Amino acid sequence: MHEGKPNMARETVTIDGNEAAAYVAYKTNEVIAIYPITPASVMGELADEWGAHQVKNLWGTTPLVVEMQSEGGAAGAVHGALQTGSLSTTFTASQGLLLMLPNMYKIAGELTSTVFHIAARALAAQGLSIFGDHGDVMAVRSAGWAMLFGNSVQEVMDFALITQAATLAARVPFLHVFDGFRTSHEVSKVEKLSEDDIRAMIDPDLVQAHRARGLTPDAPVMRGTAQNPDVYFQGRETVNPYYLAVPTIVQQTMDKLAGITGRQYHLFDYVGAPDAERVLVLMGSGCEATEEVVNYLTAHGEKVGLVKVHLFRPFSVEHFIDALPPTVKALAVLDRTKEPGGAGEPLYQDVVTALMEGNRTGIRAIGGRYGLASKEFTPAMVKAVFDELAKPTPKNHFTVGIIDDVTHTSLAVDPTFDIEPANVVRAVFWGLGSDGTVSANKNSIKIIGEETANYAQGYFVYDSKKSGARTVSHLRFGPQPIHSTYLISHANFVGVHQFGFLQLYDVLEPAQDEAVFLLNSPYGADEVWDQLPTKVQAQIIEKRLKFYVIDAYKVAADLQLGNRINTIMQTCFFAISNVLPREEAIEQIKQAIRKSYGKRGEVIVRKNFAAVDATLAHLYEVAVPTQVTSTLAMPPIVSPAAPPFVQNVTAKMMANQGDQLPVSAMPVDGTYPSGTTQWEKRNIAQEVPVWEPDLCIQCGKCVLVCPHAVIRAKVVEPCTLENAPEGFKASDA
Repeated sequence: MHEGKPNMARETVTIDGNEAAAYVAYKTNEVIAIYPITPASVMGELADEWGAHQVKNLWGTTPLVVEMQSEGGAAGAVHGALQTGSLSTTFTASQGLLLMLPNMYKIAGELTSTVFHIAARALAAQGLSIFGDHGDVMAVRSAGWAMLFGNSVQEVMDFALITQAATLAARVPFLHVFDGFRTSHEVSKVEKLSEDDIRAMIDPDLVQAHRARGLTPDAPVMRGTAQNPDVYFQGRETVNPYYLAVPTIVQQTMDKLAGITGRQYHLFDYVGAPDAERVLVLMGSGCEATEEVVNYLTAHGEKVGLVKVHLFRPFSVEHFIDALPPTVKALAVLDRTKEPGGAGEPLYQDVVTALMEGNRTGIRAIGGRYGLASKEFTPAMVKAVFDELAKPTPKNHFTVGIIDDVTHTSLAVDPTFDIEPANVVRAVFWGLGSDGTVSANKNSIKIIGEETANYAQGYFVYDSKKSGARTVSHLRFGPQPIHSTYLISHANFVGVHQFGFLQLYDVLEPAQDEAVFLLNSPYGADEVWDQLPTKVQAQIIEKRLKFYVIDAYKVAADLQLGNRINTIMQTCFFAISNVLPREEAIEQIKQAIRKSYGKRGEVIVRKNFAAVDATLAHLYEVAVPTQVTSTLAMPPIVSPAAPPFVQNVTAKMMANQGDQLPVSAMPVDGTYPSGTTQWEKRNIAQEVPVWEPDLCIQCGKCVLVCPHAVIRAKVVEPCTLENAPEGFKASDA
């Protein structure tokens, strides 16, 4: 419907990668089998919610969304639905994807059209990780599925549609892959594909052909036979024409989408100098940060470039070679996975093969690893790889982003290299997993993205302890599209929503000079200065920070909001950041409150409205002295009595400094000493419960439910209490 009108005004939405994928998957499928696994769970949850509300797909029916008992069950259900001629999909990651592998071989072997949407995640090896890399999808690359990688939230929405259209044309199943957390959970402003756009991409004749291949008693056939050595080999080779056709089909599908939306993609997209001599090759979200660096370096006269790999399987040697400038002398391939014992990681091996088969053997190629389990990948690291390529004998099989003092694979990185433009507002918020900080910041991003002309990005760093653990929100907004797929290191706004964090973390380290510092404090503007640690006072003075305080928990308590301070802190942010005029910001916050809490009843909505109105009366600017006056030192992370491993390893991790630990500090097989949690006193509770012996009926429930293990109960002999400390409470059992 929009073909030939790519520049017409289109609806923009501010959503995360999971929602971008789920939206298209829901519209283009009829049976959706789900099973939750971080970070892909949100896709299934959204599909389930839309199904419950009878939201229709392209064909006016409500998809059947079923949660199975395991990932293997979900894959089996999809396989079965596909064999009836239904359009079916699922969402998964990590070990969940590996559990689908037996069905995936069958689906591919039977040339069945489907798309699985993957929020790519690390696999449990020496330890479990819920965070993102390409270990899972690389482990299934031999199953015969095409693999298309999206690098941004916009690409996730577009590629979800491209893969669905392409699989129907190719009969080869697709994995639609995007980076777990970095893309799946990044909130970004994107152009939304309309139903007309989606309908224009899905060929009804191909849908009908898929249905016609379904098993039916009306036209019985035999499928899934057992084959002996005489014919199995030949059977495997019959699919060659289908795989050879995939690259052309995908490019044609990309071209068709470009005609509708104006967004042109290629199997391999090149950016950089047309006469580049040094080129990096990546796929996934790391391409976004790398593209920023390439644009910066080329603007400063350097001959560098980037090849963004979209279609990884089938790997088209011809299209890859065509994407490379003829001037390339040195090339570095970066893989977001590790294949122990291999001659190199998967993408590196494919690129080396392509250079040989494409007669580009004059190019010196090296490979390296980056970003495992969501390890940061910054412009400084990209620059380090380009610098390595400029050396006469660059290091092969390198790592970047860690300190490898064992096999010395790591590249040196200059942490001062910073290329973020000055017109981008960068805000960092420190909160607890249960205080509403993340949900408030998601609302803020939506308000900024949808109510202003700004582009907006939100990314949220979660501790794997989840509820009650530290969360750090990174918000960017500015006049240009944002490609910064890395954490903020130079913030012009820092919000600390938990006063206790001042003694646990270096919360002001990312604050740039003259930034705004907002603190949720139980101490007022006239007394808070004396309660700050020495280091915090010094940072405020040295960086000339504008300092504001509010007692958000008191405001919340007065309004019977419990520990949910999100509305209050969000109002403070808009009041002192000048992103929007104050009155307009307050009106937008109230609209967001009604949207978020309306289903919980008008009383909750009104309480949050009251919190917005009360906030500004309790927000104060602190007059910053010219000298450090505090005698409060930040306490040691762990007791000096802790064993060496705790002092040297886990204490660093607890202090948010785990990135500084070298390879030599880590156990080689993932075996850790036991009992280390006794040294981790998180001290994050706002209140400490007190046991009342006179009221106690000795049911033991307080011991069971106390989230911070403050109350412990023991039955002891009376003689053991003779030397109990003063104030120690006991009662007869």
